[in-house]
This record gives sequence, structure tokens and C-alpha cells, in this order.
Amino acid sequence: QAVKGERITHVFTTHTHMDHSPLAHPLADWAGAKVYGLPDPSRAHDQVSLEEDGEAGFMPDVLVKDGDVFTGPDWTLEAIFTPGHMSNHVCYALKEENALFSGDHIMGWSTTVISPPDGNMRQYFASLDKIRARGFSMLWPTHGPPVTDVTPFIDAYAAHRRGREAAIVERMKAGDTLIPDMVKVIYKDVDKRLHAPAAHSVLAHVIQLVEEGRVIADGPLTLSTHYRLAA
Repeated sequence: QAVKGERITHVFTTHTHMDHSPLAHPLADWAGAKVYGLPDPSRAHDQVSLEEDGEAGFMPDVLVKDGDVFTGPDWTLEAIFTPGHMSNHVCYALKEENALFSGDHIMGWSTTVISPPDGNMRQYFASLDKIRARGFSMLWPTHGPPVTDVTPFIDAYAAHRRGREAAIVERMKAGDTLIPDMVKVIYKDVDKRLHAPAAHSVLAHVIQLVEEGRVIADGPLTLSTHYRLAA
């Protein structure tokens, strides 16, 4: 009933996690439409996201790239490449309303999960800055309510992540070298059942710190490696 009297011509995917892309092709087949987005990136890594699997082998009918514009009778969408949560993440700007379909890049109820190897914290921060600079009036996330106070909302998410980064540095100053030990302190007030995904976010932060030369890894960039602050 939501599309009664309308014709679906485009099915846009933001990324290929299992709660997003699997129904795109069945919906498009039913409607006689095409699927737009980016393909499954897992073959670029030794393993897919540690936090949740992507849809293996997903391939859209039409590949999008940053800045592509798509139009319909009364709408205009621009694809905005926003890697971070996943390397193939795309948001879509609705020109007529100065609004953004933000996917999982910016969720309405919490910060998004950044889980290596496909999730990348450095790219996430860059993508936040990219969206902030556009000055959107409204965000339509795929999880959580719409966001109207866009700039303060983005700033709060960035500040939250920077706070986690600072806490990780403090744990290293205190002598912690293993991510599981850091998680026990940083997330001590969080349900222990969530410590495993929290560890993946800490790893994403640590990888960024290694890339910036602020932290040294004593082995491959994994959860079990020892890390220490650079001199």
C-alpha cells in the first residue's frame, strides 16, 4: 500500500550488511526495477567484517560512484560515497528536501559499529566531515528516528569517538597492551555481552593510531596483538 499508484524504478542500497542488501534484488525483480549501489567488498579482505557478515557476492545492476545523480518525476538523488562503517557504504542526498538517507553511516539511536578489516575508523571520521560540510537539514537513518539537528548530532558522534580514542591512549599510558584488557576498563559499565563488538571498535581506533604513528604494534593488527604508545 505504501507504493499504491506509484511505480518503483530504482532500488538504492547503502551497503551490503545482511540487514540491508539481501532483499534489494527480490524487490527490484518484483517491481521491474534496477538495483543501484556498490558490490560486496569481502573478497578484498582475508575475512569479512568481524562484527557482522556482509552479503557475499552481492552485485548491483548499476554501480554508483561519488557524485552520481539520479532523477525521477519529482525527485533527485545524489550518491555520496561514505566509507567507514563499511568500505562500500553510500549515502543518498535528496535534493528537493536538502535531506540525506544516511544508511548506517549516521544512525538515529547510537554511533555506528566500525569493525575491521572492512570497517575503517579513519575513513569514518573523513566521511562524517564530508557529510557535515554539506549542511543537510534532515537525516533519514536506516536505524533510529530522523535527525533534524544535523550538525550538533554529527559533532556529538565525532566527539564520542574522540573520547573513546583518548580513553584507549590513557589505558596504554596505564600499561595496558592488549585490547581485551582495555575493553574491561573502558567499557566496565557496559553489559559484558557487548564487550566482543566493543573490542572490534577499539581495534579500529588502534589501527588508526598505528597509521598515524602514535601507537606501535608488536605484530599484525589483530585483537590479540600487543600495542604500545610510540615514544
